[in-house]
Amino acid sequence: MIVFPNAKINLGLQIIAKRPDGFHNIDSVFYPVGWEDVLEIIPSTSSGENNKVSFSQSGIISTSGAEENLVVKAYKLMDATLDLPPVKIHLHKTIPTGAGLGGGSADAAFTLKCINELFELHLSEDQLLNYARKLGSDCAFFIKNKPIAASERGDVFSPLSLNLSAYSMLIVWPGIHSNTAQAFQKIKPERPKMRSEEICALPLQEWKQYLKNDFESALFSSHPELNSIKEMLYEKGALYASMSGSGSALFGIFENSLPDFNFASNYLVKKIIPQ
Repeated sequence: MIVFPNAKINLGLQIIAKRPDGFHNIDSVFYPVGWEDVLEIIPSTSSGENNKVSFSQSGIISTSGAEENLVVKAYKLMDATLDLPPVKIHLHKTIPTGAGLGGGSADAAFTLKCINELFELHLSEDQLLNYARKLGSDCAFFIKNKPIAASERGDVFSPLSLNLSAYSMLIVWPGIHSNTAQAFQKIKPERPKMRSEEICALPLQEWKQYLKNDFESALFSSHPELNSIKEMLYEKGALYASMSGSGSALFGIFENSLPDFNFASNYLVKKIIPQ
């Protein structure tokens, strides 16, 4: 079975408070976008407790080992309670890591959904959500994979009526890997005057005034080129531009077709038609 895990962007990301468990409560809107990895999972003839999952990867290859990959962790999490058949998994990465686009979380969530369908486990959406929350805060979003307002750790969701399909979008990743834990240390939590979902209900032209990502101040000071990219997006006519997640990818939303850009050759640039 082959599936295509997609990225997401954050529309606003406000850090509200630090939690007793060491995580942070956030306020954000998650929106799925069509930058996709390719994930293949097929049954295997392997046997034995230690080699039930064979994992390979291509594209943007992570330097960490297979055991650290969220795809493998997702399989093993399900296997611990369901005693799954052995599998072969291949992941072709096109969504960059350390970009704030949720690519690894998407891969994990799609692994859960794929295994559920491949082996006809008949797990409910709520059961899949419970597995996903154990893998990471963003993972649960990709089970439903629809625009939502996110709160608490980023895994408590409220339905949201938001459709950006009439616009064009450009996502730019300059190759800077953002360390989320270090970025959090530079942010002073503060309760927002308006929640992100309230701002997203305003005309898109007004988002620039109200919709903020707290991680921008943490990263722009140490990586000025990120701010330069955001300014270029606005100069080229973006109605709204922002960094996504904890960075370092930035995106611009345009009313009409995308203008021409002249970015550095080492940047990854993706033209998107929002879903």
